[in-house]
Amino acid sequence: MLRIFFSGEDVARTRVAPAADQIWELVLSLHLLQGRSRDPVMAGWRRGVSGGLRRDTVPGQLRLLLALNPPRGYFPDFLTPYHSMYGLAAGLDAVRSTPIGALERDLNVLAAESPLPLPSSASTLARGDVEVLEHLTDSMRVYQATAIEPYWDRIQAAVEADRARRARALLDGGTEGLLASLRPAMRWEAGLLEVPGYPVKRELHLDGRGLLLVPSFFCARIPVTLVDPELPPVLVYPVDRLGGLTPAPGEGAGPARGTGRPENQAALAALIGRTRARVLEVVGDGCSTGEVARRLNISPAAASQHTTVLRNAGLLVSHRDRNTVLHILTPLGRAMLTG
Repeated sequence: MLRIFFSGEDVARTRVAPAADQIWELVLSLHLLQGRSRDPVMAGWRRGVSGGLRRDTVPGQLRLLLALNPPRGYFPDFLTPYHSMYGLAAGLDAVRSTPIGALERDLNVLAAESPLPLPSSASTLARGDVEVLEHLTDSMRVYQATAIEPYWDRIQAAVEADRARRARALLDGGTEGLLASLRPAMRWEAGLLEVPGYPVKRELHLDGRGLLLVPSFFCARIPVTLVDPELPPVLVYPVDRLGGLTPAPGEGAGPARGTGRPENQAALAALIGRTRARVLEVVGDGCSTGEVARRLNISPAAASQHTTVLRNAGLLVSHRDRNTVLHILTPLGRAMLTG
């Protein structure tokens, strides 16, 4: 179990990452790619990525990257630097700038815990060799182009949906409401956040630094944190994958905003009915059943019926928090709304 201790200052400084983190998604996806999970949601992604890597990379090009990211257990902290929250380029620059002491420490831990010998390039990397660091970040870019970039719209959409859910919890209950909304994967009680399924017994004292919560598409069932307690505290947690990574026809280059052109709205209303089309419009990035009813001037029972139909059709996803059900558009629902 992981136990994270908060002071009042830590609660005030806790926040959610501003967007999906490409470096964390890259690293955690490597673990899923090499693992034995039979998750049907990810099966198509694994087949496509495995085939793409065989086609688009030369033998051995990703050997070091794969060795640093075993499917289970420890992986080096330096691969997921704090600055990755500012984007892929910033994250890779931070990896290349890792101090030699951090490289040596992380790789010694990995070597001690790995069931297989690390490649010789790992020893060179531990000494801070610039060429090996460049090779590592180049291989991360190559992998990202095949495994992450083609699916980035869906990854972003799932993370944005989760951020909307956390924003609602923050507005309703403050930071403590935000932390309480992380159940069932985590348990919040005054001053203490517990992760029951964490693979080792560990305590993390934030000491006034606060906690950065990073919602992640590729995070498995158990949240992830860094091993080095001196690094800025980060907790990566899984989001609802909203149906997986099958690309939607005509999907654009990012989560769409707005409600689309009038002719698209008319066509959508003709397809699913005027009221259900309006439900999609008002749901946007998050709306409870009661709010749907009030905004459309319909009964709560009718709002519940319409959202159930739309959820069963894969157009929105619903999350229950106590007596409130929050509805959020899926990528397919947003694509239908915006045309």
